[in-house]
Amino acid sequence: MMRNAGLLGAAALALSAVTLSGVIAAKDAEPLQVSDIAVATQKFPRALSEFGFFSDAAGQVPVPGVVPYQLNTPLFSDGADKLRFVYIPGGASAVAGDENEVLAFPVGSALIKTFAFGEGEDRRLIETRVLLHRADGWLALPYRWNAEQTDAKLALAGGRLDLTTPAGEAISYRIPNKNQCKECHGVEGAVVPIGPKARNLSHDWLARQVAHGRLDFVPANAGTMPQWGAGDSAEAEAAARAYLDVNCAHCHRPGATASNSGLDLRWEQGDPMKLGIMKRPVAAGRGSGGLDFDVVPGQPDQSILLHRMKSAEPGVAMPELGRATIDPEGVAAVERWIVELGQ
Repeated sequence: MMRNAGLLGAAALALSAVTLSGVIAAKDAEPLQVSDIAVATQKFPRALSEFGFFSDAAGQVPVPGVVPYQLNTPLFSDGADKLRFVYIPGGASAVAGDENEVLAFPVGSALIKTFAFGEGEDRRLIETRVLLHRADGWLALPYRWNAEQTDAKLALAGGRLDLTTPAGEAISYRIPNKNQCKECHGVEGAVVPIGPKARNLSHDWLARQVAHGRLDFVPANAGTMPQWGAGDSAEAEAAARAYLDVNCAHCHRPGATASNSGLDLRWEQGDPMKLGIMKRPVAAGRGSGGLDFDVVPGQPDQSILLHRMKSAEPGVAMPELGRATIDPEGVAAVERWIVELGQ
């Protein structure tokens, strides 16, 4: 008994020493934080983990300073769930300048968007796209998650993988390459963010950023775009215009990749012709479906815009990138708007 007691006592002392050393190590350990070097200066970090955005990568738990956000009307991407975060370096803040443009984030900022399919234990992270604001402008980089869901590796050449959407459709999902990122994020030859505009962010979220010193003020148009999924409670025009702004206007606007179409589908555009109403397409081809006008009031089946939204065929489908399936909710919203235009 005395011998066993001695062994137990020694074990207890050893355990106490280990516990004490662990406490001391925890106290001495620096808190998790973003690598400002990786964000602002490191050329092409090879792994998402090098940025230090997450304390739990698989769970998408951000470290302090990386702030989750949601858009009122999000981009449709084959039903993928998108987890969005913004990082602004300590001591800096974003500027709410032009209310029709994205918040002006300071150099050293990062916008992070992870695409995932499935729920709960079945959720799989597919890719994370990052926009890094560096001294010479914004840089867009795609990262592909590994099968173990422990990290995502830089995918400059993009990639494809087979998966099933929440609607049960089997698709070949495309991760864009670095140059394809520019097709959606390009304005006047420069890469720019396209999502976090005050009108598409909640007033409460913006107010919290002001309170924490990450934004200078809350713009008057905060949260004016409707919450997607509101159904018939959202006015037909507001729902459709918000959808077109988010899904189409990054290309169909002055200075962007599809500016030669003559369409300007931004939320603030008020010219009916630029919205496609009774406007003939610049170039007729199979994408027009043999139809004459982009939008015909009261006649969705005669409107090229809706014809292309309802197609998944390459060369016809719009948007050209970012989806392999048809968005029934988006089609329904735009169709309702076109019908009401004729009333």
